[in-house]
Amino acid sequence: METTDSPPEFSDNPNHVNSDDTSPENHVSPPPQSTPDPGVSDSQLDDTSEPALDDQYQPHPSEPGQVNEDPGQPLLKRRRRRKKQFPEMISSAAAVNGLRVLRSQPKSNTYGEKLTDEMVEIDDAASLSKNRRRRMSDLAKEVDIEALIAISVGFPVDSLTEEEIEANVVSQIGGIEQANYIVVRNHILSRWRSNVSVWMDKDHALESIRAEHRGLVNSAYTFLLHHGYINFGLAPAIKEAKLKPPEGAVKANVVIVGAGLAGLVAARQLIFLGFKVVVLEGRTRPGGRVRTKKMSGYNGVVSAADLGGSVLTGINGNPLGVLARQLGYPLHKVRDICPLYLPDGRTVNSEIDSRVEASFNKLLDRVCKLRQSMMEEVKSVDVSLGTALEAFRHVYGVAEDPQERMLLNWHLANLEYANASLMSNLSMAFWDQDDPYEMGGDHCFIPGGNERFIRALAEDLPIFYDRTVENIRYGIDGVLVYAGGQEYRGDMVLCTVSLGVLKKGSIEFVPELPQRKKDAIERLGFGLLNKVAMLFPYDFWGGEIDTFGHLAEDSSMRGEFFLFYSYSSVSGGPLLVALVAGEAAIKFERMSPVEAVGRVLDILKGIFNPKGIAVPDPLQAVCTRWGQDQFTYGSYSYVAIGSSGDDYDILAENIGDGRVFFAGEATNKQYPATMHGAFLSGMREAANILRVAKRRLLVLAGISNNVNEESDYVDKLFETPDLKFGDFSVLFDPKSNDFESNSLLRLSFKGEKLDSGCLHLYGLIQRKQAIELSKVDGDVNRVRMLNRDFQSAGPEQLGAKPSPV
Repeated sequence: METTDSPPEFSDNPNHVNSDDTSPENHVSPPPQSTPDPGVSDSQLDDTSEPALDDQYQPHPSEPGQVNEDPGQPLLKRRRRRKKQFPEMISSAAAVNGLRVLRSQPKSNTYGEKLTDEMVEIDDAASLSKNRRRRMSDLAKEVDIEALIAISVGFPVDSLTEEEIEANVVSQIGGIEQANYIVVRNHILSRWRSNVSVWMDKDHALESIRAEHRGLVNSAYTFLLHHGYINFGLAPAIKEAKLKPPEGAVKANVVIVGAGLAGLVAARQLIFLGFKVVVLEGRTRPGGRVRTKKMSGYNGVVSAADLGGSVLTGINGNPLGVLARQLGYPLHKVRDICPLYLPDGRTVNSEIDSRVEASFNKLLDRVCKLRQSMMEEVKSVDVSLGTALEAFRHVYGVAEDPQERMLLNWHLANLEYANASLMSNLSMAFWDQDDPYEMGGDHCFIPGGNERFIRALAEDLPIFYDRTVENIRYGIDGVLVYAGGQEYRGDMVLCTVSLGVLKKGSIEFVPELPQRKKDAIERLGFGLLNKVAMLFPYDFWGGEIDTFGHLAEDSSMRGEFFLFYSYSSVSGGPLLVALVAGEAAIKFERMSPVEAVGRVLDILKGIFNPKGIAVPDPLQAVCTRWGQDQFTYGSYSYVAIGSSGDDYDILAENIGDGRVFFAGEATNKQYPATMHGAFLSGMREAANILRVAKRRLLVLAGISNNVNEESDYVDKLFETPDLKFGDFSVLFDPKSNDFESNSLLRLSFKGEKLDSGCLHLYGLIQRKQAIELSKVDGDVNRVRMLNRDFQSAGPEQLGAKPSPV
């Protein structure tokens, strides 16, 4: 096998083993074979992405060799392969844990998200106490569908959010006014959510609310509009309104660093709010960590693979679900059926699977109880979640059997996937701090890939690509952003780069970031998840499942290709994506793409060959390298040992007295490590920038008022000057009769072209000079004398103040 150090080039040949961008990996050319070799590309994801297909994708017809259901096999287990939420783990911040907004089961796995058609259901998990079930049951009877919709998008049941309090939506916290405001707010929100393709104005909001509550309607409508809870998205009517700035002067100029989800959403919202915006993006494409790769083969098979963010994790209240409705994109529910296979290809026995999963959940339960005790006794103590779980596993003798141990390791790998980190790095105290805020509803794919959202969001925005930001300077007079040898000046800057870039120190901040923010950046974790996407000539694994798992004998490599996603039903072709998590994801960065694909094929052959199913070579394969990507240096954030959810809030704080703002998934305490978390952070910061800009305008208005008051006082003094000649007036020092004492000289200009009607110039001269000046004929000659003979009252000493006529 030949290797070369020549720079990699992108190849359209699906049989060419290549790197599709500036990868540090070498080219590897396989020896000639009688059958076409897979086109393997080692993707660092910083090149120009080929557009994903816009068509509605249909499942590719299965070829001979497709898996058929074997009645003799154990029943496949239904499971949700993400973080599991345990009641004992949840803090008091969870307003309505267990209360979910659900829809009746759809007849197919593809549907549109519409919350108003949903019903209320109480989660009767066995671990919930009777009192807790009774409280939630009572709550479910009291709240109506509008309140449930508000809950689904993150509003508390009977209180205001911090943002609402800052916006002064009511005159007094608590009481009947607040209660009425919440009802009005929920009504406006649910009314727009019932038809997200139209622009809702205040008149529509007032139609079904009594006139006496007009003030509350104005308050709630303005808050929801400015914070992006209503009238957001990509429906034609909304896009048209959003890209038309309001009449009047531009509020401020904002430079946005990064054209990922957070940056794109913030840019659209800021333009609507009246700001002038420019977006700087280091890549040659928008989207950041959302990247859809078009894959194709020699026989015309094509597919769209999400190499970054891929799954909409819960659609109830999810803004991306709203975008899908507006654009007419169907949502494909990720089915919970997930068979697991042993290293020899046999299906895991369902009884053993259930027993180990129950033991795994009990281990987490015990760790949570230990956490509660430790936090009550010693509030600052933290250890790794992995250490605590292993200790309890050893004490209780869980998974001593080799097969059970492999199963337990699979669950641990799944947890490492959910958190993009090794178990040894996760904070036992706060690793799941975001669980109370999780979006409810199904996990879904978008047919054609999530980059369809990105292209729609980026349309018509002023984005400058290939502009890598190196330096951000900020001060009392604004910001300067240096990128690609150019300087961009603005009033404010919104930084949406990844936590990995902040950790790397790729951008220099002048002055330096506050120590509080630097400490939070250091404490929070930024982990790694990699993928191998493979396009096959046909679907050999069966289209009735969306996921299947593989167990590893080596516990240190438990995350290597432990889970496969089938995209056949949504990508346009027979596509499999293998996930690499935990320690395996780190080692994967150093593995050649040919070796990686070879190992995946060995696993697939081990699963399907014993069943008499041949595994063909892929037509094309792509390996991600998110850890080496200079624009991310990783995948998504997690709560590391010694960190907490508070660090997300610290990362979100603006600095420089409202000059530098931050957005992105790692600034969202409620929804970190998600696409919708990035989306919502962009909306949040647009509202914060508006709030700061308004405050700054009020301060300037106050200064102007003070100047006017001072001007009025001076005008009164000059109503009776000591000397007056032409347009000159003089006030002598009342405490001195010395001819060399200072006097205040005023020269007045009047004219129609002056905005203020009158302009006054002031200067200090000696009393004897003022007397000499009064003896000169004509104001023109007097001005010449000032400049020629009285240097102390020259232009450097004169101050100008406008005054009303």
